[in-house]
Amino acid sequence: MASTTYAYTARDAGGKVVKGRIEANSQSAVLSKLRTMGISPISVEESANATGLQRELKIPGLGPKVGLKDLAVMNRQMATMIGAGLSLIRTLGILADQTENPELSRLLNVVKQDVEQGTSLSDALLKHPMAFPPLMIHMIRAGEAGGFLDEALVGTANNFESEAKLRDTIKSALTYPVIVLVMALVAVVGMLIFIVPIFDKMFADFDAELPAPTQFLVLLSNNMIWIAPLIIVSVVVTSIWWRQNKNTDSVRARFDTTLIKLPVFGPLFKKIAIARFSRTFATMLGAGVPILQSLGIVGETSGNWAVEQALKKVQESVRQGKSISGPLSAESVFPSMVVQMIAVGEDSGSMETMLQKISEFYDAEVEATTKALTSLIEPLMIAFLGVVIGGMIVALYLPIFTIYNEIG
Repeated sequence: MASTTYAYTARDAGGKVVKGRIEANSQSAVLSKLRTMGISPISVEESANATGLQRELKIPGLGPKVGLKDLAVMNRQMATMIGAGLSLIRTLGILADQTENPELSRLLNVVKQDVEQGTSLSDALLKHPMAFPPLMIHMIRAGEAGGFLDEALVGTANNFESEAKLRDTIKSALTYPVIVLVMALVAVVGMLIFIVPIFDKMFADFDAELPAPTQFLVLLSNNMIWIAPLIIVSVVVTSIWWRQNKNTDSVRARFDTTLIKLPVFGPLFKKIAIARFSRTFATMLGAGVPILQSLGIVGETSGNWAVEQALKKVQESVRQGKSISGPLSAESVFPSMVVQMIAVGEDSGSMETMLQKISEFYDAEVEATTKALTSLIEPLMIAFLGVVIGGMIVALYLPIFTIYNEIG
């Protein structure tokens, strides 16, 4: 039965009137939920018949999404409430009301309904794979089985916070060059459309032959009427193709392998992949997730095809009763230091500690490399912008110098 959105007015434990919305299968289900949340209902009405300006406009693919920071906050708050003795159903209800992300609020209400009907929390989350990552689901499942759900949630929150910090670091490194490239593209297109035609008309009054750079600019300007639409269509088609094929093995094999071999950014992307691998692996081992299961999930969350393929070999090695470090030593993507530390962790029984130290080291390395690249890229991008724009200006003024020389 499809759920319906109900608008309610109720009083909380302090007697304060509160209003909100809940998705449920019936009005009686809403009343039961409100009582479970510890508030007394005053009125409950359907809100699904809203029309016009009252209806929320939803565009597929452009609606609110659940981010890592949202999940980190949710996991930490859930761990605190469960550790304080609150029931899981009441915890989910409170989180659904408190979260600022409307999509996460909606999903938590749906998960709460499933839990009320007897479904485990991990199985309820598994129904929404686009919002809740495999790492979170398996961590919670391990916590449910071992009776340490609050600790598993804290570990998940720590992992998501570290991953969010890593992503922010990457974005800070890429923001400046992307902005400069966009500015250069806009400036070039603007000059070709508005400035070059003016000079072209001026040069047409003279019989002097234009220099090769100027002829090239004039040719580009005259053909912008079809070049610009072609570029736009190519970008759109490439974006659509990339969205549909970026997760296929053939594309990932070529793209990820090329990415870590780039002369400047390659070492950075390799360090990012190792930081993710070691941090996720340590988190899952600490939560009691079986090692074979952990290796499969760690490969998927590493974000790099080479790392994922290496971990598949490790998984097979462990399945046969062999070591983890052996197959890793044959993979070029893993530095010898990482392999040696994992080998020490295997021998001493401190694998989780070693992986945590590896992740901390490479998180610091990513931050240091990002700062160094940013310091290097800024002057290079400024020089690139000056060469592009300056070269176009020089090409436009070359005929004027030629004409003056002929007159003189």
